[in-house]
Amino acid sequence: MALVDCAPLMKVTWTDPVTGKRGFLVVHSLVSGLATGGTRMRAGCTMSEVEDLARGMARKTAVFNLPVGGAKGGIDCDPKDPEARGVLRRFVEAMRPWIDAHWVTAEDLGVPQHLIDEVFAEVGLQQSYHAAIRRAPDVGHTLRRIRAGLNAPVPGGLLLGDVVGGYGVAQSCLGVVQARGWDSAETTVAVQGVGTMGGGAAWYLHEAGLKVVTVADAAGALHHPDGLDIPALLEMRDRFGEIDRDQVPADVQRLPREAVLTADVDVLIPAAVSYAITPLQVPEVSAKVVIEAANTPVTPEAEELLAARGIPVIPDFVANSGAVAWAWWLLLGRVDADPVLSFSVLREEMLAKIPPLLAAWDADGTTPRAAALELADWQTEQNRVAEAEGRLLVSIP
Repeated sequence: MALVDCAPLMKVTWTDPVTGKRGFLVVHSLVSGLATGGTRMRAGCTMSEVEDLARGMARKTAVFNLPVGGAKGGIDCDPKDPEARGVLRRFVEAMRPWIDAHWVTAEDLGVPQHLIDEVFAEVGLQQSYHAAIRRAPDVGHTLRRIRAGLNAPVPGGLLLGDVVGGYGVAQSCLGVVQARGWDSAETTVAVQGVGTMGGGAAWYLHEAGLKVVTVADAAGALHHPDGLDIPALLEMRDRFGEIDRDQVPADVQRLPREAVLTADVDVLIPAAVSYAITPLQVPEVSAKVVIEAANTPVTPEAEELLAARGIPVIPDFVANSGAVAWAWWLLLGRVDADPVLSFSVLREEMLAKIPPLLAAWDADGTTPRAAALELADWQTEQNRVAEAEGRLLVSIP
């Protein structure tokens, strides 16, 4: 078994004393006493799901050679529930021993960054990167630097911290285009989900000149064979991330939500929910490549069947790692509040990682997941040896 796939270090199940709703924390691994992973909130969230996601975080940090282990938090609660904010705050308070010293968390499904930062501030922890920031020699200076990076404005009226994950997914897609030698202007894309990750990916792919022909949100799918006006559609989103259909142009087709998974495109990007593509959907998938922007959107069984059909899947722990990689580059001082520098570093990293995965696939059928896991396992072992010898030191400037 790969080192990154070993049993988790710690699992906690929490019951909210007010509502009875349950929350989960899984710390898969610690490196230099730290683990990183977002906190999600959705009705039906389970310990099994959070454990899978924590393992995925360990893979992400290893692939990008970040000096930190993997963890994840999850709360079984509808984020639209009036009680949701209170549940989140009580969860943070209950997990405070880990949050204070070891667990660096951030936004995830159902929990935007501004909300988790507000809750952290209310309980006296200032910002969700607290466990890392507290190690800095000048905590106030580091906190200001982190906030400046997260809140740096980018074109489109958004903030760097909100779009960098989607930008990373877009660069993963462009890495596929580069490796395949496709014409960007003729490359078609379908994106399931128009939230932080999916919306950001669609925006930057549209900006790069690719045809995003199909997108889907909770209300259904939208399609135009010549490419959708992505910036305009994203402007139509409400606070829950759904596109207002009353504003959608008449020439845009309204399709069932599931139609995005079967769209006749070059690249399919599932960026909404976990386990969206199961063996039931596989026969209808028409894309040449699938890029996992959500966490575990393709089940292992479905991925195996897709591979048998000649459709490679770029795994989530590579494709959607832009947000966590960038956050740690920001913490470690590799990037700052300049979006140009952040995008340049992330683009360079992604364009270097994707082509070798497809080259292994083309050479002997090694799946991109297997190739990336081999890299993650190798880096995990290097970190383990370095930490044991006292050579792995995390310095937060």
